[in-house]
Formats: sequence, C-alpha cells, structure tokens
Amino acid sequence: MTEPDLLREGEVVVLRGPGGSSVLLPLRPGASEVPGRGVVDLSDKVGTPPGTVFEWAGVRFQIDRPALADLLGQLKRRAQIVTPKDAMYLLYLAGVGPGTRVAEAGSGSGALTTVLAYAVGPTGAVDSFDRRDDFLDVARRNVAATGLGERVRFGLRDVAADGLPEGPFDSVVLDLPEPWAVVPKLGASLRSGGRIAAYTPTYNQLERTSRTLRDAGFQELRSLELIERELHVGDGGTRPAFDMLGHTGFLTGARRGD
Repeated sequence: MTEPDLLREGEVVVLRGPGGSSVLLPLRPGASEVPGRGVVDLSDKVGTPPGTVFEWAGVRFQIDRPALADLLGQLKRRAQIVTPKDAMYLLYLAGVGPGTRVAEAGSGSGALTTVLAYAVGPTGAVDSFDRRDDFLDVARRNVAATGLGERVRFGLRDVAADGLPEGPFDSVVLDLPEPWAVVPKLGASLRSGGRIAAYTPTYNQLERTSRTLRDAGFQELRSLELIERELHVGDGGTRPAFDMLGHTGFLTGARRGD
C-alpha cells in the first residue's frame, strides 16, 4: 500500500466539520481568518497526510484535499452558473481531459472554468474569455480560491464579434448568448479533429447553433438535455423525489472534420 501524498504548504485544502459543513482555504503557517468562524492556525498540518483529524474551537474537523464538489460549493456567484450535471457532460462532448488545451467563452462566475481547469490537470491549460470586466473579476477570484488559478488565463474579449485568438486549441466550450457567431471565426483557433461544445438555454439558440455547425462542415453533431431527479432511499421504501432539476440548458457537441 502506497503512502498518501502529504499536504503541502500553499495548496488549497478543505476542512470538513460536523453536519457536512466545510471550509476551503490555502494551507499556510500562521493564523488564517475564516469569515464567520474565527481564526484557525494550520501551521502543524503542513506535511500531514490527507484525512488528518484535529480540533478547532472545540469541534472536530478533518483536513483533506478538496474534491471538485468542494471547489464548486465555495463559488461566489455573479452570473447563473452551468450546473454540475451539464458541466460534466460538456467535458465529454468537448473531449476535455488531462493535458487538453481548452478555450472557453464566456467566463461567467467561473464555475465551468473551474470544472475545465480541474479536468485538464497540471499539464493542460484553459483560456477563458468574457466580454465583461466585472464577470472576469469574479471568475478570476473564484478560480484563484480553488487553487487552480495557474491552469487558467483570463482575457477580456468579445469572442462573438472578434473570434478566439489563434490556437490551436484542442477543445472549445461556448457558454454565451450567440455561440453560432463564433463558429465561422474558428479558423486557426480549433485544430483539425478538435471538438466544440455549446450550452444554449433556448430552442432557437440550439437550432441556430446546430445549423451553423453543420453548414461549417462539423461532424458527429449531437444535441441533448439532461434531467436530474434525486432518489429517496430507504429499506423497502425507495422512491423518486417529487421535485427534480429539469431544464437548465441544451448541450451540443461536434468535431471539426477538416
């Protein structure tokens, strides 16, 4: 059995408390202020294994490396975010994985940017663009708080009007009102065989995006939506929940064929 990779100074960790509460913060010597909770000193946690249990203010906490759900749960939202159920499938449609170079438009609150940065790993990179400075500022701070900031470059750019910068990128992910406007401008931005994925809330946006992709010669075009329903699980009494997370957006993916 291999030894766990010990926690390093400067990395972002999650403190898990009772009742599912959690705190995300960088691991560093000295006191760190936690808004609404006081001050915690994690000096002696540098070099300890993930899962170490300690007491803070009379309460037992466990220090660990954050999962993606922990990172997304701490985001400060300015714009409506792409939900996890949609974000995960956008990764699949866009072919995003370790080492991928991705272009994203727009940045929003940085939720999808965080998912992309997590997926590309330390050898990949994400270039995220938005036409609004205020959204970029929120997204930049949110991604920095997850510890994934080094994997992302943010840029102020109206991609619908000006297109993406020269790549070539392996994947392009579009979450903006007019994704069809970007497709004819891809040029040298998306490599041959690279994949594109778009998130569109309405049928009209979906239809226009799909038509533009077909006209531009993209292949393996696929569109869908995902419905999420939780299950109440009990011995002999398992049933679907009455409420569910229904329509949030339509997902479209395709591959550049030239």
